[in-house]
Amino acid sequence: MKRILTAAAAALGLSALSTGALAQDWTPPGPIKLMIAFAAGGGADTQARLIAEDLETKLGWQFIPEQVTGKGGMNLAMAIKDEPSDGSVIGMVVTETMGYNMMAADAGVTPDDFTAITTTAGFQMGIVSLSSKGWTGFDDMIAEAQGTPLRFGVMSPKLADLAYLLGEAQGVEFNIISVQGGRAVMNGVNAGDMDLGFMAGIQGRGVAAGELVNLASALSEPLVQTPEAPMLSDLGVPFNADGYFLFIAPAGLPTEARDAFATAIGEVITTDGMKSNDMITKAFGGPTVIAGDAAQALVSDYFDAAGRLMEAASE
Repeated sequence: MKRILTAAAAALGLSALSTGALAQDWTPPGPIKLMIAFAAGGGADTQARLIAEDLETKLGWQFIPEQVTGKGGMNLAMAIKDEPSDGSVIGMVVTETMGYNMMAADAGVTPDDFTAITTTAGFQMGIVSLSSKGWTGFDDMIAEAQGTPLRFGVMSPKLADLAYLLGEAQGVEFNIISVQGGRAVMNGVNAGDMDLGFMAGIQGRGVAAGELVNLASALSEPLVQTPEAPMLSDLGVPFNADGYFLFIAPAGLPTEARDAFATAIGEVITTDGMKSNDMITKAFGGPTVIAGDAAQALVSDYFDAAGRLMEAASE
């Protein structure tokens, strides 16, 4: 699946802009520092490095990767905001960094203090359990939860709020267990330490093998693998866990630089044969490109929605 939405392309009535044309209009002032908000060696880190490798091969741009991890991407956000806005520094986070995490941090910054460049891929966020539980769907799980609190694994404060609101909407109480990362949730579910939990696509192989069950979609749309699973909006929760990997830069990045980065990244991740396209297709179900003004509007909307989610979860 390839989803492409670029503000510049829409304005020109084109499906995509030419990387070559943009490269002639703008080139980096030198080597580009690539800040990565994810631990070295993981899927997200690998994605960022492969994109950089593809861009070096295609355009000759030089990247210097640097890990800036911690606090759900906020350490990177606070580090990059004071860097030069000339295209010499970009960073890769998730949209949750610019939404819930930024709102929760109350660090005096908003998405307007950054330039959103482009998304690269989304998450297939589902509510997942072992098939050995005997639950063939969401209703089976809720029926059991009526008798005893179930252990619900989450990997971020936002997901903890969503799990709480889901239990409230369904008239059950979950024992919410917070861990670091989706793999920790999957390991907890597989080990029997959790009854169910949020997983962001990592469950795909287990679902395909019949070992795991997608009980519900945590997105604003059905899961690709299990389209019949209900969405949170069907279950009484007016919020979702939509999210994407996102490249950002300091505020004030010139439009021509932003669009050059966005188009170049968009082209390599959507081109068959590129290393980043292959990795994103296998690990995340395919690229999703939301770029330019559309990306900036997206993170602003997520930031506003985060405030409403926090308020709802605190009532």
